[in-house]
Amino acid sequence: MDKMKLEKTRSGLPALWEKGGAGTNTGNSTVIADGRCEPPTATYIRTRGSLSCGEHALVIMKPGMYVVTADQHRGDFRVRVRKITAIHGIGGEFEAEVEDVATFDQAEWVPPLPPLLERAVAAAKVKASDYHCRTVHFVKEKKAKEPGVANEPAKP
Repeated sequence: MDKMKLEKTRSGLPALWEKGGAGTNTGNSTVIADGRCEPPTATYIRTRGSLSCGEHALVIMKPGMYVVTADQHRGDFRVRVRKITAIHGIGGEFEAEVEDVATFDQAEWVPPLPPLLERAVAAAKVKASDYHCRTVHFVKEKKAKEPGVANEPAKP
């Protein structure tokens, strides 16, 4: 069982960034999928500062979620899909236990990629090929609260 370091949010939750982008000939990315292989909801999306090939969306991590990493050199990809099996808080930091789901190298998947993960893998490849990527590729934005619905005082 491999381990992966996670970020800690301001509220003390384990999280990971969707990040990456491409330069002239190479690129890399990290994309996250929830336990149903769908785009997760981002707790924070960066819109300012140095965004090029950087961290774009912060996602709260839970066991059962997937992490897809892609590296490319002139369009030749290496992709690794891992599943979070457990998360441990150690000394104020978080660490996740991960298991390999599938790896793509030299034009083949070992073992075969589960079909539900194809969208996440495609997003990771696009992000790793996106020149100076500055945007998110596989997350849902957190819905804003409707004004006045929950915070409106009761009328007499």
